[in-house]
Amino acid sequence: MEPILSVRDLAVEYRTATGPVRAVRGVSFDLHPHESLALIGESGCGKTTLGLALLRLLPKLGSTPSGEVLYRRRDGEVVDLLKLDREQLRRFRWSEAAMVFQGSMNSLNPLLRVRDQMRDTVLAHRRMPAAAMQRLAEDVLRKVQLDPGRVLPAFPHELSGGMKQRVLIAMSLLLEPQVLVLDEPTTALDIRTQSAIVDMLHDLREQLGFAMIFVSHDLPLAAELADRVATMYAGRIIELGGVRDIFYRPRHPYTVGLLGAVPSVVGDLPELASIPGGPPSLLSLPPGCPFRPRCGYAQDDCAAAEPTLLGVGAGHTTACHHSDQVVLSRV
Repeated sequence: MEPILSVRDLAVEYRTATGPVRAVRGVSFDLHPHESLALIGESGCGKTTLGLALLRLLPKLGSTPSGEVLYRRRDGEVVDLLKLDREQLRRFRWSEAAMVFQGSMNSLNPLLRVRDQMRDTVLAHRRMPAAAMQRLAEDVLRKVQLDPGRVLPAFPHELSGGMKQRVLIAMSLLLEPQVLVLDEPTTALDIRTQSAIVDMLHDLREQLGFAMIFVSHDLPLAAELADRVATMYAGRIIELGGVRDIFYRPRHPYTVGLLGAVPSVVGDLPELASIPGGPPSLLSLPPGCPFRPRCGYAQDDCAAAEPTLLGVGAGHTTACHHSDQVVLSRV
């Protein structure tokens, strides 16, 4: 199937007093219809910035100096989202692609009831009778396992964290978008609510058939929800592959380090491994591979040139000069 979203050599910069910060550097990937792609990595690696850039929701200090974000509409037309004017972009958001932001407390208007916020979302794109909007709102709330009679007249502060997160997901699905971007969809939720949200997203994707990109530092969540996983480091995708490849046959030392830091759920609790050092400053990246100062596999050639993504298996790519030596010691 043709990809619904094709990102090509995308770069994102933030203007700062000390110079431009290249938060995303030459990122390329495809997202296919009905597919779920997880973006994983440490804080500051560019995951959220990439998600915001796809829908052109970057803050004022952010810009996309290069690259393409090609979107295939329902009628087959392909458009570059970075070239849409303001009105075209307004029509695109929510009806073609929607985003669920991190932090439900800050994403809902505290002064409006849920029904008013859902109504405003619909009216920004379509005209329909009040009764039809009511039925639509009730339908999507039932899809996310909420009682419309309880939730629609409520203000956000009258709902629990898990309920607010479900409301955000329901609002994102009001106009049946083809692509859903979720930024840390289970942050600050207890483990039971997280599990319920994961199950719900599974069911919704099967029912509605949307493609999904979600940002997460929660590797078990990525393993549960994703078809493919992209590991990001220093603004780049440094490994991309199917879930089983990434979690059982990783070929980049950084991915191995992330997996080694996840505690096992069976047997005795081992001492958790950690990746030495910290991520590099995006203002002054080290020469060669950005992960080299923290990497146990680094050799002289790693300082000479930054590796590019190369195939190491069917649908599996990695950016490492010595990927053939990388071994996952513990799953």
